[in-house]
Amino acid sequence: MRKLEKRALFCLLFSLILVVGSFVYVYKFASEGSQWIAYPANEHLYTKGRLATGTIEDRNGTVLVSNDKDGNIVYNSDLNLRTAMLHVTGDIHANISTGANRAFKDKLIGYNLITGTFSASGEGRKLSLTVDSDVSKAAKEALGNRTGTVAVFNYKTGEILCMVSSPNYDPAKPPVLDKNDTSGAYINRATSAAIVPGSIFKLVTSSAAIDNLPNLDNWTYTCTGVHTYGNSEKDRVTCLKPHGKQTFKEALANSCNCAYGELSNDIGEDKLKETIKQSGLTDSYDIDGIKTTPSSIETSSQPLNLAWTGIGQNKDLVNPISMLVYVGAIAGEGEVHMPYIIKDISSSSKISLPYKHTDDTKKLLESSTAKKIQDMMRNNVQKSYGDNRFPNLEVYGKTGTAEHKKGDASHAWFTGFIKDENHPYAFIVLVEKGGYGVDVATTVANKVLQVAIKK
Repeated sequence: MRKLEKRALFCLLFSLILVVGSFVYVYKFASEGSQWIAYPANEHLYTKGRLATGTIEDRNGTVLVSNDKDGNIVYNSDLNLRTAMLHVTGDIHANISTGANRAFKDKLIGYNLITGTFSASGEGRKLSLTVDSDVSKAAKEALGNRTGTVAVFNYKTGEILCMVSSPNYDPAKPPVLDKNDTSGAYINRATSAAIVPGSIFKLVTSSAAIDNLPNLDNWTYTCTGVHTYGNSEKDRVTCLKPHGKQTFKEALANSCNCAYGELSNDIGEDKLKETIKQSGLTDSYDIDGIKTTPSSIETSSQPLNLAWTGIGQNKDLVNPISMLVYVGAIAGEGEVHMPYIIKDISSSSKISLPYKHTDDTKKLLESSTAKKIQDMMRNNVQKSYGDNRFPNLEVYGKTGTAEHKKGDASHAWFTGFIKDENHPYAFIVLVEKGGYGVDVATTVANKVLQVAIKK
């Protein structure tokens, strides 16, 4: 009798496992079927290990890459265009993790529970991206052979207009990089890098100062070119030259390190850390499934280290897209639309398919704070950089010159936005080892923006 009871219990247990397992399988099949079907071992969709279906276009309908049933991946005939778009489309060997041919392969294939991957024409889907290949070409040409990145997005809608990374290469003929390669050619620096920001980080410190320091309008600091925090030669913050008496607005326009070191200590570690968290810099953003690398910013109670953190040095490492989103929030008076890159998906019969990109907005700073920083960024351009650098543009910006390794040239940064109802664009430019941001990165930004506003 006891044996029968035990057997009955075992049968009941196995039946329960079978039922639960079936439910789990059905759920996984329904929710992850598109990913299963996109596995490269599926010979119905891959030829010679390459995706054999789907077409990728830019926002204007320019074909960037198409995949045919023979395993051929055909890129645009314009070499400058396809190299500019490398980190957006990917190469024939799928070396670029952010490349659409790899990151969005399930969307290119097309799959649903009823028809599977069936396509009457066998051509798969058409994926339209938000990027503009002409703007991207301008960014690639402006960067030249220098290492860096340029990104532009619409801070009111979230559409990414440009995302160019360098070094780049012909995606149809990828180089073979050995294990000792340090070029980072496979890395999309916009989404997947975190780099010393230098003075562009002073925008975050400015936000913390506005929110936490009373009577900031009356705040002044007299810069002698050096501010000492200890007895050692290393225990000091320096500027390139003495700036003299500085107001808060002037300190940002002149990028006075000594003043911002003192501001950081006036704010204090806890409040600066709180502002950094609210800024979103240390978050990872999801761009239609492409995850960005979070920034890494280490605060300290030690006055010298806290000063350098607020200046954008110390151990600060910032992801370009995260900073771009933050600047977009400044332009948007505190709120910003989350970035996305997929504009539309259509079937082989050119029927637009339902695809919901992010409609999320995020509040990263107070509206009153954003407006004050806007005013300061406009003052930077008018008083320090010069409106003549940006013909026919109303630019709000902040440059950065980031020291990173003794003996190497500094990284050149420029980030900001333009006020234009028809072109509400925020931008970020990084030229690694480029020198001074005001001389190098501003020139790149202007060349890209001049093309963007004509679209």
